[in-house]
Amino acid sequence: VQLQAFGGGSVQAGGSLRLSCAASGRTFSSYFMGWFRQAPGKEREFVATISRNGGSIYYADSVNGRFTISRDNAKNTVYLQMISLKPEDTGVYYCAAGRSRDYHGACYEGKYNYWGQGTQVTVSS
Repeated sequence: VQLQAFGGGSVQAGGSLRLSCAASGRTFSSYFMGWFRQAPGKEREFVATISRNGGSIYYADSVNGRFTISRDNAKNTVYLQMISLKPEDTGVYYCAAGRSRDYHGACYEGKYNYWGQGTQVTVSS
């Protein structure tokens, strides 16, 4: 599967952005999906994940209550709605797809098989 993330940009603190990740290739609904981010000089970190049918969702503590992950299997797309953005949310955001039948551990990068190219999010104070 090929993933393409878009929707990043520059916003002021308190603003909102909606990221999208479009998938092509094999059946989108057979993958659980995740969003990760990497700030300058830091390691890539988990942001959110959603199971194949959307029934299970998990967030990093740092974004819980501000970010919402969702998916539309008919459109082969996963979304990340971000509100109340903070400067510390700045980074390159990556979407990823995992094909394992076991959703356990979906907060870890190693669980994912395919990655998008990333989209830059910059939040200014």
